[in-house]
Amino acid sequence: MSCMKTTYIPTIGLEIHAELSTKTKMFCGCTNAPHETAPNTHICPICMGHPGTLPTINKEAVRRVLLVGRALDGTLATSSEFDRKHYFYPDIPKGYQISQYAYPLVSGGSLAGVAITRVHLEEDTARSLHDKTSGSVIDFNRAGVPLMELVTEPVIHDAKIAGMFARELQLLLRALDTSDANMERGEMRVEVNISVSSSSTLGTKVEVKNINSFRSAEAAIAYEYARQVALIERGEYVVQETRGWDEVRQVSVSHRKKESSHDYRYFPDPDLPKLDISSIPEFSKSRLDEMMPETPGKKRIKFSALGLPSNMVDILVSNAEAADFYIASLAELILLKGNVTDEDRRKIGNYVTSDILGYISQHGDVSFANASPKTFAKLLSMLYTGRITSRVTKDLLAEVVFQNSDPEELSCERGLSEQSSPEELSAAIDAVLAEHATVAREYKGGKESSLKFLIGQSMKATKGRADPSILKDLLIEKIFRNF
Repeated sequence: MSCMKTTYIPTIGLEIHAELSTKTKMFCGCTNAPHETAPNTHICPICMGHPGTLPTINKEAVRRVLLVGRALDGTLATSSEFDRKHYFYPDIPKGYQISQYAYPLVSGGSLAGVAITRVHLEEDTARSLHDKTSGSVIDFNRAGVPLMELVTEPVIHDAKIAGMFARELQLLLRALDTSDANMERGEMRVEVNISVSSSSTLGTKVEVKNINSFRSAEAAIAYEYARQVALIERGEYVVQETRGWDEVRQVSVSHRKKESSHDYRYFPDPDLPKLDISSIPEFSKSRLDEMMPETPGKKRIKFSALGLPSNMVDILVSNAEAADFYIASLAELILLKGNVTDEDRRKIGNYVTSDILGYISQHGDVSFANASPKTFAKLLSMLYTGRITSRVTKDLLAEVVFQNSDPEELSCERGLSEQSSPEELSAAIDAVLAEHATVAREYKGGKESSLKFLIGQSMKATKGRADPSILKDLLIEKIFRNF
């Protein structure tokens, strides 16, 4: 009997929906405000599905999906059409959803190394709200909101890669101003299709819905992989079904048997004409390319080429305002300094992604809109040329950056210019050594940690204006000469 352990391979495909941030809904003129607190305030007979109403296509929604397709290097359709996808739920009063089936707007493409099957456009459903006391009610503010659906090829074999892809798509949608893609608000929703096999033949596919965070998507994949492997090893069959993700219990639960495409009875919507994309100038590749902002992928390449570490690059790629401020500050520093080193670029990045972003997160009344790259660069120039210390730089940072204060004037007014000559530092060091003579003798006797204490006290005495290396050398010299 073989004792070799069977290796099971997960195969994962993602279906990701994103609400488009257009002004109006997909097929009517109602305001696109699905999160309006007052229910059923942005509705009309069209999005309510009243008989005899005629939908019209939201041109801006189509353009935004085509722009996404262009960013993904997908094939843009020259013509397309909308279909009726039939199923009954209380939040779809028509009994069908207007979607796309045979002719999506985008085919193929890739993102973060993951191949994409299609990207199409449809309308969102209403929102069902359930309360144990008052029962169930339906808010139609979300009904008819433009909804982009992206489907990947089943080429992902790791939960972390699936999470990485979803995060990268969120960055892309925000960079293109296609969607706010906030998962907590349901503006972006991830559905996971996963099968498990021990050979080249794919196993039975199970879909997991109701996933509201990237971490939950990864957890759902890990759980479903383990569940399916356990079934297989017990000699049972994996059932093709749709399951929901229980966030509290961190388990998937069965919802219904999985439908096939023929169950939805797709057919072209007779109320909507075929869409001749090739005849609309705004939809041409050249016009879309003109509208294309810098994508997260290109930003990542640019910041990596500047010698920034990956964690810093990730922050700048995910925060457009921080990235713009970094680039503007770097340009200002080059004007002042002539040229900058890799170390200079990393230091700027560290101040932006750590100190400045940290200050903004703690103070709700400031943002990068208030920040001055010019005065920030001047402050850094003073640091790099040795006129102030890093301690002084941090102390002045908020005032210089957010109040546009001149760092040279501040350092002069407050006596913060660096003390680097032995003559300037001598008196302060003598006072520290006189107060901490015992510690000085301990260092002379071989206790290394005592020197760190004395350096700290001397920096405090000089208000952070001393060059630490000069201070250290002078301290050691005085200790061995006088103790």
